[in-house]
Amino acid sequence: MSGKFSGDGWAAGPDGMKLWGLYGAAGLFLVAEGHVLLQHRAAWTNQGDTWGVPGGARERGESAADAALRETFEECGVPAASVTVRRSLVTAGPFEGDGWTYTTVLAGASRRLPVVANEESQELRWVPLAGDAVEQLDLLPAFRAALPGLRDAVAELGL
Repeated sequence: MSGKFSGDGWAAGPDGMKLWGLYGAAGLFLVAEGHVLLQHRAAWTNQGDTWGVPGGARERGESAADAALRETFEECGVPAASVTVRRSLVTAGPFEGDGWTYTTVLAGASRRLPVVANEESQELRWVPLAGDAVEQLDLLPAFRAALPGLRDAVAELGL
């Protein structure tokens, strides 16, 4: 989507931090067969050369789930029809001013789906959720902070 509805752009965060997404951002924590789909972000992206979940800026009026599914299709080639959304959790924000938030959408798939990286990714990888394989990666700081709560939510949902 582009033009007047596009969420592409910088929002002001705490302590002068710039946050991507005029209307907030969302990402997909996709779990299948005990693995989570992670993205090694291209160096040129915001907080690049780190690992996180596929995601990006929300468009004006777009739900977090729709944004996460759209971004995951764009960045990984995963069709929304292959994914079952289970819950959305605000994992960063809201911040003073415009109330910017990052929402992580928890979802499941029946199997580890094939993925195709676009230019925003150095690599896509299904990583075992149990153990410390995820923590061994250079994680996006906000994702690292949210990970314990996301794991708890995945366990509660039985994903």
